[in-house]
Amino acid sequence: MDKARETALKVLYKIDKNKAYSNIELDEEINKNRTILNDKDIGLISEIVYGVTTWRLTLDEIIKKYSKIKLKKISLWIINILRMGVYQIVFLDKIPKSAAVNESVKLAKRYGHKASSNFVNAILRKVEKNDYEDLNKTIKNDIERISKMNSMPEWIIKKLLEEKSIEEVEKICKASNEKAKINIRINRLKTTKIELEEKLKNENFEEGLLENFLYLNKIKNIEKIDSFQEGLFTIQDEVASLPSLILDPKEEDVILDACSAPGGKTTYLAELMNNKGEIEAWDIHEHRTKLVEKNAKRLGITNIKTKVKDATIYDSKYDKKFDKILLDVPCLGLGVIKRKPDIKWQKNEEDIEKVKKIQLKILNTCSKYVKDGGVIVYSTCSILKEENEDVIEEFLKNNKNFEKIRIKIDKNYFEKYVTSSGSLEVYQDDKIDGFYVAKIREKSIKN
Repeated sequence: MDKARETALKVLYKIDKNKAYSNIELDEEINKNRTILNDKDIGLISEIVYGVTTWRLTLDEIIKKYSKIKLKKISLWIINILRMGVYQIVFLDKIPKSAAVNESVKLAKRYGHKASSNFVNAILRKVEKNDYEDLNKTIKNDIERISKMNSMPEWIIKKLLEEKSIEEVEKICKASNEKAKINIRINRLKTTKIELEEKLKNENFEEGLLENFLYLNKIKNIEKIDSFQEGLFTIQDEVASLPSLILDPKEEDVILDACSAPGGKTTYLAELMNNKGEIEAWDIHEHRTKLVEKNAKRLGITNIKTKVKDATIYDSKYDKKFDKILLDVPCLGLGVIKRKPDIKWQKNEEDIEKVKKIQLKILNTCSKYVKDGGVIVYSTCSILKEENEDVIEEFLKNNKNFEKIRIKIDKNYFEKYVTSSGSLEVYQDDKIDGFYVAKIREKSIKN
């Protein structure tokens, strides 16, 4: 039996059964089987796991076309075997249909029974590459069309349509299915762009939109290469770096990063401060603060102090302690679907209000910790107004001692994303993730 496809099946099963994160389960299963998997196997596993998770709704529509059994009555193992088979037949050009069918049938024999394997065989033999385009023939309206053709839950489309045109929403949904590039941030404490490019000269890379970034296209096992181990760079999307840049940290600042793990933004603050000043990095879980410490150590950063702390709970000893505060708050994460496609299936509309309450609580609590005249940057990797502009507006309405500062990004690609209200709203495209950033200031003392 094909070990790569079996490993992919196990990952997909865990994602569905345990509502697990695709990237975490994928890494865990690959590491468990590292001795029997080669680079080609690992590539196929990743392709199938992310492909099936990304296109799940569309794959299910194609299965419905040929199955007399309702999908909810099919076992989790068998439905995922079918999704894997359909994905390979419809979306992958280099895998022969016969291989996709035969390997799926073998998996069905092991994870089901004879009737299951016959069922899988019968359906997959009917599936053709043009089944994807044929979906259009059954579609009644724009929302259904965008949903089925882009594998996006209708509730997300409806929420986006409250703010965007149908064309803009379709563009966002299409972009969320693009394969994310590996973006790296150059560690300016240890190297320069020219030096790092020289070390990576055998790799396929292009410059990023910001001067401290590169896009890498072909590096496998990136965390194993010498340049990473030596702390010459860290893996981070350029958009995710913007909150740190917008906070504008200085060498003498005392800064709080209240939702810091895994540490991408925290370590960038430290690099921008030339490893001087003070950064206090909080997270609610100890194992996550350990991630910040691990990243800081690899990058040669010493001005970060971690603390296991819940940013929603007020602590008077921090009153007016910090010059600047970064709040990269928990969110639905709809701006990073291309990196974490399981988000589409694990979140629902009811989660919006729950997460908004947490966001407001963190902002209200931590606002007491900034000095007079101090600055707070609020950010999410989400693209819904409720989690972004609505939170800021509600906070400012109830906290008259704060004002919003218009974000300025001089002569930069991202300048076009600054809204009329002064926030930064980035919607994902083929190059970047979706993000929101707002900057507010305690106005007891005007700068």
